[in-house]
Amino acid sequence: MPEGKTVLLVDDDLTLREMYEERMKAEGFNIIQASNGEEALKKAAEAKPHIILLDIMMPKVNGFDVLKDLKNNPELKDIPVIILTALIQDVDRVQGKKLGAADYIVKSETMPGEVIVKIKNAIGTK
Repeated sequence: MPEGKTVLLVDDDLTLREMYEERMKAEGFNIIQASNGEEALKKAAEAKPHIILLDIMMPKVNGFDVLKDLKNNPELKDIPVIILTALIQDVDRVQGKKLGAADYIVKSETMPGEVIVKIKNAIGTK
């Protein structure tokens, strides 16, 4: 059980953040939200979450740049990052993996329950 595991949920879509927060809280996760890349980097450094769910298309700093910054920061580089995006192009998938994402999830192709399974797999809780 993922009791007490913290997820940083980064997306500029409030409705989506709220929906995922509700689902993940029901699974025992603690949730921190960020609505843009700049806020995500700040909250990641402060909270040191167990995992980060990261959108790509966001204001201020996009998800790829956030991922790059996270992986270049010695204190944050080992936090698994799952990209959760609307981008379906293979080039984006390849870019995400190349930058160090643990997984790449396309929002329109994945149910919230499947996302939770992927989170649990990435942080080693079943």
